[in-house]
Amino acid sequence: MNEYVLGVDLGTSAVKVSAMDREGTIKAQQSYEYPLSQPEPGYSEQNPQDWLYGTTIAIDRLILRDGIKAEEIKGISYSGQMHGLVLLDENNKVLRPAILWNDTRTTKQCQEIMDKLGDKFIDITGNRALEGFTLPKLLWVKENEPDIWAKAKHFVLPKDYVRLCMTGKIGMDYSDATGTVLLDIKELKWSSLLCKTFDIPESMCPPLMESIDCVGTISDSYSMFSGLSTDTKVFAGGGDNACGAVGAGILQPNMVMSSIGTSGVVLKYEENAQVNYHGQIQYECHAIPNTYYSMGVTLAAGHSLNWFKHKFVSDMSFSDMVEEASKRPIGAHGLLFTPYVVGERTPYADADIRGSFIGIDSIQDRFDFARAIMEGITFSFRDILKIYEENGQDFDTVVAIGGGAKSAFWLQMQADIFNKPVISLTNEQGPGLGAAMLAAVGLGWFKDLQECAKQFVHFGKKYLPNEKNVQCYNQLDELYRQVYGQTKDLSHKLLEFRRQQANM
Repeated sequence: MNEYVLGVDLGTSAVKVSAMDREGTIKAQQSYEYPLSQPEPGYSEQNPQDWLYGTTIAIDRLILRDGIKAEEIKGISYSGQMHGLVLLDENNKVLRPAILWNDTRTTKQCQEIMDKLGDKFIDITGNRALEGFTLPKLLWVKENEPDIWAKAKHFVLPKDYVRLCMTGKIGMDYSDATGTVLLDIKELKWSSLLCKTFDIPESMCPPLMESIDCVGTISDSYSMFSGLSTDTKVFAGGGDNACGAVGAGILQPNMVMSSIGTSGVVLKYEENAQVNYHGQIQYECHAIPNTYYSMGVTLAAGHSLNWFKHKFVSDMSFSDMVEEASKRPIGAHGLLFTPYVVGERTPYADADIRGSFIGIDSIQDRFDFARAIMEGITFSFRDILKIYEENGQDFDTVVAIGGGAKSAFWLQMQADIFNKPVISLTNEQGPGLGAAMLAAVGLGWFKDLQECAKQFVHFGKKYLPNEKNVQCYNQLDELYRQVYGQTKDLSHKLLEFRRQQANM
């Protein structure tokens, strides 16, 4: 009999479920999209039931359309969009729409956190309080929706809610727990000090577990709902960035991951919790037991390019647009773009900054703009890499995943802007592959994730920096790094004007 593990990749716009065999071969995949709600500027919400229905439909299709038999599915694990707040009542029923990672309404709560604890907060959590994290969202609900807060008994993150519905067991793995900024990253337990300081009952925090831990098996009720077997083991899973790193083979300190999805992530494997980046970049527990990773985030990486294509190049395919952009010169005829279209996280923790095009000229066309956007996204990643360099953290290889790894042009651009070798993957599946690997190790198919990676992860072509291009991009980068400081006040005032107009 064939044996498979399912990797459930619960993203912001869709869920993708992959069935993989013991050799690391993808036998079938199904996905299902769900909507995003943005009821006010800066708000970003989803209905948790949509995640459950989407995941179930994708699994049903694997069984009914692709011929994966329920009894052949030995294990399931998850990669989940991080930080999103799901509030549950005493019966584990959802109390309000989930507040997502890219929601920026909590600037006031972030300031409150840092005013009360300052550097002590960073020492405990490894992070600054940023709008995307879960603790500020808890405080926002507590302050603005007291009736809902009064009913709240538990909180979980997106993948944890889906896993709860599939098993009846509540819990959260360490990689996602650090992203709540309620976890003591050195003690690996919920911080009693933080809970007490902000009057959050510690009983609201779910039990903690490793990403490869078995939570249980598929419940009777979900088996009837989905067609899965109650013998299928369910493993904790991890945050999407941790799982993306596992799926990209980021298992050594000399390797950095560059991931261009809706958001963008630069992620580095860390061996201990002693490196102190002073909150400049996030520091998280890894999906690999007893290890860590650090990361910087560009909030609107692929989102910036998707926005532009949808609004201005809807008559062409994505690949054709990129092909035309590649014909434009470095610097896009003197055009620079900063990808702050929904605010920014690293290195500027600024929810109210907005994007800019600098150097608009009548000779430019829409493909100059597309190239400028791709360059601007990549420059924003270079900003993050500079933080590592300034803190004495060396690396010699960048593994590219996501949308930026689907284009040879963009891969070469990354090598030139980073001035580092960039490697793609021949079987690039991102976080979903990492989730499947967690299930494979949890089942005992491999002794650890490093051994599993040798079977599941396959590196492809290496792109080397072109020295002439490196010099050009170095000049542009010096200009790029000046744009934030010279536009932030104008940007903030424009956003305030927009809010005033909306309230008139």
